[in-house]
Amino acid sequence: MICCAMVFAMVVLGGVTRLTGSGLSMVEWDPIFGVVPPLGEADWEATFNLYRESPEYQKINVGMDLHGFKQIYWFEFAHRLLGRAIGLVFLLPFLYFLIAGRIRKPLIPRLVTLFALGGLQGVLGWYMVKSGLVDNPHVSQYRLTAHLAAALVIYAYMLWVALGLWTNADRVAASPAPRGLRRFAALLGGLVFITALSGGFVAGLKAGFAYNTFPLMDSRWIPEAMFMQAPAWRNFFENIATVQFDHRLLATLVFVGCVSFWLAARRQSLPTSARTGVHALLAAALLQVTLGISTLLLHVPTPLAATHQAGALLLLTVILVVNHRLIYARS
Repeated sequence: MICCAMVFAMVVLGGVTRLTGSGLSMVEWDPIFGVVPPLGEADWEATFNLYRESPEYQKINVGMDLHGFKQIYWFEFAHRLLGRAIGLVFLLPFLYFLIAGRIRKPLIPRLVTLFALGGLQGVLGWYMVKSGLVDNPHVSQYRLTAHLAAALVIYAYMLWVALGLWTNADRVAASPAPRGLRRFAALLGGLVFITALSGGFVAGLKAGFAYNTFPLMDSRWIPEAMFMQAPAWRNFFENIATVQFDHRLLATLVFVGCVSFWLAARRQSLPTSARTGVHALLAAALLQVTLGISTLLLHVPTPLAATHQAGALLLLTVILVVNHRLIYARS
């Protein structure tokens, strides 16, 4: 659960790093010695000189002074440092409990998988950053979304394992909720995940800074620019109008799905823990749609946009908890 909280913070901090334009401030990746920031003026000047050679400085931040560089550097440094900290917080207790024989054998492969995914996520993060260190000082929206997807998969898998340990799900007999309701919850969880990924493309293309009205886009329900690129499939990943429209549509479907699920669950006889989760899901959906619309109308202010990203994680958390409680519901 502690690691889940740290991954949650890691994803939100990654969003802040993106929103503040800090993601390309560190042009080198040093998995071992990268935990030490510049310690003196000479180190800072050397680090700043490396940044001056990057496309972002030469094409966007030309003329930035050392003070301005430090402001963006610390966000990216904190993001990378937190990632390493998560690895240590996970690995050291894991090794201790493993050597002490405190971990049941079926759990070991899951924990090893989680640690391996965390390591691969670090590599994927650097692969993402590299896309902005070439000619065009912008991170690829494909790599950004892949990095986000990996973070969400790690978080969801870790939380699911933690919930199983918390409730002792593999040892205690359960009375699952009706199959139809469980399927509904599973589909809703998939939709929440896909909607969050569509937000990755919105962030990658900075699509939130366009069409800052709701519910219409440029006074239309469907913007004229939706299919201006060829071949047509590129519009769904590279066209700002299409990417934002898709995110709006998916978010609306999530909200309608959460309300419908709440109404359907009310007609079922569920344990108190599951029913509480259903109510929390509706509240999280209401909060997230409010944050999303507000972020759009106010032209993506960093604090509100970061809160919106946290809201997406909160919604994912609640739908995972609901799914778990419906499967392992106690009668």
